[in-house]
Amino acid sequence: MQIFLWILLSLPVIVLAVIGARYLVRGTPVTHVRPARYHDDPSGLAAEHLEHTLELLAQTRLDPGHAIELFRCGDELYPRLWDDLRAARQSITLQLYYCKPGRMADELLVILAERARAGVRVLFLQDAFGSGSLPNEYNERLKQAGVSVCSFRPVRWYDLEKAYNRSHIRVVTVDARVAYTGGFGLDDKWWGDGLTKGQWRDTSVRFEGQAVAQLQAVFAAGWAEGTGDLLTGELFFPPRLDGSGRPGAEAGVVHAAPTIGSTIGERYLAVTIASARERLWITNAYFVPPDDFRDMLSHAATRGVDVRILTAGDMSDVLTTTYAGRASYESLLESGVRIFEYVPTTHHAKTVVSDGAFSSIGTMNFDNRSMAFNDETLLLVHDAEVARRMEEAFLTDLEHSREIVLAEFRRRPWKQRILERGAATISRLW
Repeated sequence: MQIFLWILLSLPVIVLAVIGARYLVRGTPVTHVRPARYHDDPSGLAAEHLEHTLELLAQTRLDPGHAIELFRCGDELYPRLWDDLRAARQSITLQLYYCKPGRMADELLVILAERARAGVRVLFLQDAFGSGSLPNEYNERLKQAGVSVCSFRPVRWYDLEKAYNRSHIRVVTVDARVAYTGGFGLDDKWWGDGLTKGQWRDTSVRFEGQAVAQLQAVFAAGWAEGTGDLLTGELFFPPRLDGSGRPGAEAGVVHAAPTIGSTIGERYLAVTIASARERLWITNAYFVPPDDFRDMLSHAATRGVDVRILTAGDMSDVLTTTYAGRASYESLLESGVRIFEYVPTTHHAKTVVSDGAFSSIGTMNFDNRSMAFNDETLLLVHDAEVARRMEEAFLTDLEHSREIVLAEFRRRPWKQRILERGAATISRLW
């Protein structure tokens, strides 16, 4: 009787534990991209409808008239970013996932404090998980200067689900007219040329145009969650810009956020892969494709698309990700996908360029965590000139990369295979 009673009392705990475990390892539901009408289109999606489809399924709007600058390393990014911040006259908003003490953090503190004392409204949202190493005195100095600082989703025992749903977002806006996003963080490892060990190679983007308001809206959502204060008004959201007739690229911000079921992140990637006709070049630091997305990439290659993947390889800062990603290499290589690993230093970029027309630059990794659990941002661009620059940067990176050759890869040691399989098995827990 006591055993039966113990089992009966334990049953709810067991059920809750199973439900919790399934939640923590859940994937995303999309397995195929199947249009209803275009049966003769080998890509599965008519090209002329791609932009409209992405706007609807990724819940963004691509407006014309954007000025876009690309940065490949901290040597290019930080001086431009510091100049923009120093020039702020009304507002600065920042939301950063990764912040660490050092030269870059010190320079930012001086700039933000000076601007706040000059009357600029400065709001700084720091992800508690990724920015926890910033000392209290750092933020106290910011607050004393008039900067509003908020720790986003602090890790508490009664709020553990928030810690699992990480905010991987990067947002910087200046006077609601200039914005930045991409893979960068606030740490000295992002400073440098992207070719020297310890100086990370990353891609970030500066843009002007209507998409700035979209990125500001992403920040406003996070600020409301963290502080309870919903930002409105012309200081943060000036009247809508009319980009029609202005030179520049069509662009929009994709805000991917976790949900129960299909996410914006997975829909964006699935449609982009399915729509590629000629070239699909993906750079991603943490390339651990879920099985369905591995199959989508393979299918694209077998229908004749030049599919290339560039990832961090042995220079990754998270080697378990490298091993988990390599578990999918063999089947991808067999289908004709080409895979490259960057050699000189850590490659941290998250970009896609497709058919010399569509590009994205942002924070979203090619793994289940980014698609199912993280808040992510990326700038989606429809413009041939931006795509040309993206492809040029990709080809330059390949000059510093090692191509994975199928025959050679199949001869890797059995210990390597065990590491790959083990890392792939636990990959959904990161």
